[in-house]
Amino acid sequence: MREYLYQLLETSGGEFTAETIVLRIAVSVVIAAVLFLSYRLSHSGSVYSAKFNVSLVSLAVITTTVMIVIGNNIALSLGMVGALSIVRFRTAIKDSRDTVYIFWAIVIGICCGSGDYITAAVGSAFVFLVLLVLGRIRNDNRALLILRAARASEEQVEALIFQYYDRKAILRAKNTTEESTEYIYELNGKYLRDPAGERATGKTITEAVYEIGGVEYFNLVMQNDEISG
Repeated sequence: MREYLYQLLETSGGEFTAETIVLRIAVSVVIAAVLFLSYRLSHSGSVYSAKFNVSLVSLAVITTTVMIVIGNNIALSLGMVGALSIVRFRTAIKDSRDTVYIFWAIVIGICCGSGDYITAAVGSAFVFLVLLVLGRIRNDNRALLILRAARASEEQVEALIFQYYDRKAILRAKNTTEESTEYIYELNGKYLRDPAGERATGKTITEAVYEIGGVEYFNLVMQNDEISG
């Protein structure tokens, strides 16, 4: 039984010629170029990282090479799993879609490394189309309105925010002292850009707030779901 297991572990899927190795790596590079283009089209502005995009192509090629080395050799497979288990990857993910691209690059490497080019090509074509259509979807930015005013102006401040944003501005916090009150409102970015009260009064929210008097500060802070590096 021990000898049988030893022979099983030593069994290899056969030697690859240089032409086969070059072909598999070349195909992975070509398909990874589609991944590269998809990432470039679906990301824009500060979210796009050229270095990360190049790393995705490299990841596909590296995975292909690993798959060629492993082949059907169970011993090498177990050794590779053991080697990878001691490595910890702490790459900061700026966008949740980046995880999709990482898995896509790995799948390209696995398929091309095992010689299954059709699966790699067809699967990549479908993923490309899905990300092309849905990849530019953005979460609406949220804004925090933070203002501090005299307590005597509480009613005026609350009435003004209601006038400009109706119920779209959600009161998240109200901190008071003997002399002042601090408000923190949350609202969707689109309502910040086009408040109903501004159309009615012809004044910006900033101008209207400071006309109340007794306002110590008025801040607008934009929020989104992206993680900065």
